[in-house]
Amino acid sequence: MKLLKKIGIIALIAMIFASSFYIANAETEVPEGETIPTEQEELADSESAETLKEAKQNVSDKLKKYVDDYGSYPYGVAAYVLNTIRIYSIPFCFVGIVVGSIYQYMLGIRKLDVRDKGFALVVTFVTVLLICQVLPLIFAIVVNGWRG
Repeated sequence: MKLLKKIGIIALIAMIFASSFYIANAETEVPEGETIPTEQEELADSESAETLKEAKQNVSDKLKKYVDDYGSYPYGVAAYVLNTIRIYSIPFCFVGIVVGSIYQYMLGIRKLDVRDKGFALVVTFVTVLLICQVLPLIFAIVVNGWRG
């Protein structure tokens, strides 16, 4: 049951990263004959809309760079997603390691089951951190080295 929870959490995190990537790249087009309502026109002129447009442009530029580096769109997208996961996994895993250490060394002084839970959390987050840091490197070696 614990393994299922861990797999579920990792899958949820992966889906959040993937959905944020696809949301950032989604293009909204207005069909012919239709106009944008005035509220959206006001939003388009606001600073937050400009910030969103700049963020979308930055993501598009980074993705284009990865697609150019890896030679195809699927490999470029995979490399971009792996790099994003690599960057965001560091703070997430450090927080998990701190929580596990609190369980293990502070709360687990008198209760062995809590200490074991903390140890399991620390081991899990260190493992996830190592996987998230090494996987982009392995991907780059396999795709660029063996593919040619």
